[in-house]
Amino acid sequence: MIRTYLFGLFVVCLSGLWGQTTVSGSFDFGGINRTYTYYVPATYIPGEAVPLVLNLHGFGTDGDYQAQYRDFRPIADTANFIVVHPDGSKILGQRFWNYGNVAGSTVDDVGFLEALIDTIAASYAIDPQRVYCTGMSNGSFMSYYLACQSDRFAAIGSVTGSMSVDMYNSCIPAYPTPVIHIHGTEDNVNPYEGTSTMKGVDPVTRFWVDRNACDTTPVVSAVPDLDPNDGATAEHLVYSGGIDGHTVELFRVIGGEHTWPGSPVPGSNDITCMDFDASIETWRFFSRYSRSETALVQHLEQSEPEIWPNPADGLVYIRMPEDRPITEIVIADMQGRVIQRYSGNTVDHIDVGGLDNGTYLLRISGSGFETVKKLEVGE
Repeated sequence: MIRTYLFGLFVVCLSGLWGQTTVSGSFDFGGINRTYTYYVPATYIPGEAVPLVLNLHGFGTDGDYQAQYRDFRPIADTANFIVVHPDGSKILGQRFWNYGNVAGSTVDDVGFLEALIDTIAASYAIDPQRVYCTGMSNGSFMSYYLACQSDRFAAIGSVTGSMSVDMYNSCIPAYPTPVIHIHGTEDNVNPYEGTSTMKGVDPVTRFWVDRNACDTTPVVSAVPDLDPNDGATAEHLVYSGGIDGHTVELFRVIGGEHTWPGSPVPGSNDITCMDFDASIETWRFFSRYSRSETALVQHLEQSEPEIWPNPADGLVYIRMPEDRPITEIVIADMQGRVIQRYSGNTVDHIDVGGLDNGTYLLRISGSGFETVKKLEVGE
């Protein structure tokens, strides 16, 4: 059972009946004492459900730093949502988020963050269909990992982060998840083009465009250059037409570095775009979405594949209704680890003759659809 210890409890202003409240707390999870703070706006009325935004720090900082320099609290004051600033656990003395097995870590940050949602919901009325997560850098990677591993989030945001190659290859989202991504083209920590272990921003954007069945051609507009002296400009790409009206958005910050647009850090020489505010744009995006538990179910009813034979021990044939072309089939084990991948203009069969007997997952996708089915291998 989670034990919650509230310390430094209330910082209450006199505006409004209840006042703005900052709560600090901790509980034991996975053998580690996990700490956090969250902010409740003065507009909160007990018993009336409000959205919840998780705002995750980057590597080597903490929740207080994230709250100070990537701040959603003034927005929460007017939009009436609770914002939480958790602290990652430590590796080599630095706080971080474990999006898989970072440096061999076994810390369960998905479980911790889901438990934190439940902890806050025990004291405040949280709308479970309007829980969101965003983050900076390492916190951004964790946001994507939550979209892959958890079914609790209505939308996620990413600033200066991405998906690891392993995450990208094994991600099977429970629901189509709207995504907003903000990234500088001159980011020298998490390069826009990616690395050997990190996917580039453009393929990650296309990944979520496909998972949400959005139009593959975006509407592109220039962000007004409000500060011509900041060393950066930006363009805004919107992929619309997705399931349940979902969109995927990308702010490509041309000349921007490893920074949060609109919020320069004192003493830093990194180029920060001041033409828009990443916090404001992220909430604008989040505020449009509620988690739809039926979205994927409805989508799959229209896209049920025929798979034969099943069980199988050799060739397996897959066909979609109305002969819709399949462009990718991924075979994964029951932990989501990718075993084999088949891709092309049309993929209609796979060979499982070399696999051990057992149960596997098939992620079957093409233009405008994706479904996950179980396959039994063995006689």
